[in-house]
Amino acid sequence: MNSTILIVEDEEDILDLLEYTLSKEGYDVITCLDTSNVRDIIDEENIALILMDRNLPGVEGSKYIESLRNEGYNHPVIYVSAKNSDDDILEGFERGGDDYITKPFNMNELKARVKALIKRTKKKQDILKYKDITYNASNKTFTIDDKEIKLTHLEHDLLLEFMKNINVLLSRHILLERVWSDSLDKKEKTVNVAIKRLKEHIDPTGEKNYIQAVRGEGYIFC
Repeated sequence: MNSTILIVEDEEDILDLLEYTLSKEGYDVITCLDTSNVRDIIDEENIALILMDRNLPGVEGSKYIESLRNEGYNHPVIYVSAKNSDDDILEGFERGGDDYITKPFNMNELKARVKALIKRTKKKQDILKYKDITYNASNKTFTIDDKEIKLTHLEHDLLLEFMKNINVLLSRHILLERVWSDSLDKKEKTVNVAIKRLKEHIDPTGEKNYIQAVRGEGYIFC
């Protein structure tokens, strides 16, 4: 399956050029002229990488990425921006960027950086490890101290969401949208029950306290 790249760029000629070039490289490409639909797209599509301009109508691109990071979204991001001072670039990284390309840019360099970042993040996602819990994406199994944990499909998806968002506060609403996306039973009580069952599998004695409730807010996996 081809990797999908989301490009957010308000200059249509640059947007068209990026779409054409990356499509020729074999990527599936989704384009946006602003950020109005970005959250819907990344909730619905398996986005491997976001190319984000910073000078966008209505919002500064790096501030938008920072807000996504604060909500628990962890998609790889490359800024493609005319903001090219050292301070601008540092600011971009501090606001959640993984790489930074200044305009005007060399297309071959951009292609190389896109390829490298997708390869690097895919490799990271094959094996996720936190404390004594390990997730192997190739066979979709979780182990604790090398012993496999038997989980339902829902529990698997819930634990994987937590493993991808270590030390990030995830509200019940976010968990419902990401883990129960195809379910008709989207009630906050459903989240509470599922987390209780998951805790019984991964921490039956309650000693490790992986999943901590934040009253009125949600849960943190830590």
